[in-house]
Amino acid sequence: MPLTPDQEAEIAAQRAAPRPTLRAVAEGLEARLHQAVPVLDHGFVRVIDYMGDDAAIVQAARVSYGRGTRAVQDDAGLIRYLMRHWHSTPFEMCEIKLHVKLPVFVARQWIRHRTASVNEVSARYSILDREFYIPAPEHLAAQSATNAQGRGAALADAEAERVRAILRGDAERAYDHYEAMLSRDGQQGLARELARMNLPMNVYTQWYWKVDLHNLFHFLRLRADAHAQFEIRAYAEAIAGLVRDWVPLAFAAFEDYRLNAVQLSARAVAVLKRRLAGETVTFEDSGMSRGEWREFTAVWG
Repeated sequence: MPLTPDQEAEIAAQRAAPRPTLRAVAEGLEARLHQAVPVLDHGFVRVIDYMGDDAAIVQAARVSYGRGTRAVQDDAGLIRYLMRHWHSTPFEMCEIKLHVKLPVFVARQWIRHRTASVNEVSARYSILDREFYIPAPEHLAAQSATNAQGRGAALADAEAERVRAILRGDAERAYDHYEAMLSRDGQQGLARELARMNLPMNVYTQWYWKVDLHNLFHFLRLRADAHAQFEIRAYAEAIAGLVRDWVPLAFAAFEDYRLNAVQLSARAVAVLKRRLAGETVTFEDSGMSRGEWREFTAVWG
């Protein structure tokens, strides 16, 4: 169960007591405020607070750039212009604070994005719950033969169940030892800050994560990409759904110019021009590395 009874009661109380405000309000996100979006088997993402909306981006851009932006008549057109030309500060005017429950190994990958404010539950002070991420069989795969940090073909059913049993058994056994080492009910035992070292990487942790929209879009461009690891991509996709409701004009521009766009190197542009001129271009005379050629042909044939 992703939410504890106490968390559900807190969310119900927060949503039952709306407050009048003079701040900008994003109606799409207001409807989802505080509610948990389930991710993986025990995780979730929920919006705690936010600042700004599409209008805040437009307002900031017109203050910053003055008359130069007024030729763009509508807000959507201006936001698309800003996204297309890689402007950043107008998007930084919007911020969002998320409460995320996620496996530790996903958190360690996520924390590499050093552009957010993070406060994680401390296992020095709290005893972590007995909750572990056990992948569904379809998400267990062999090592990719072409990508050193990716997955290949899915494991056969019997092998997948064998791996799931190992993961579950090891996690339960490690947590049993964690509990056995702790000081409880006045009895002498190991300090929490030491006992936590025995916990597995698939145990769940929680944090508050606050980030501005510009850096959030960068996070989503990398982590919602089809090549990202499945587990962090599941969180990115859940967050993307929230951002779509929060700043629909900005998110549409982001999808068009970042998430679903293709970036070309100078060599790739030269190859495309040669192809358009009727020339047959092969890897050997493309000037690209083998990896770049593979990526190029995956998109352009």
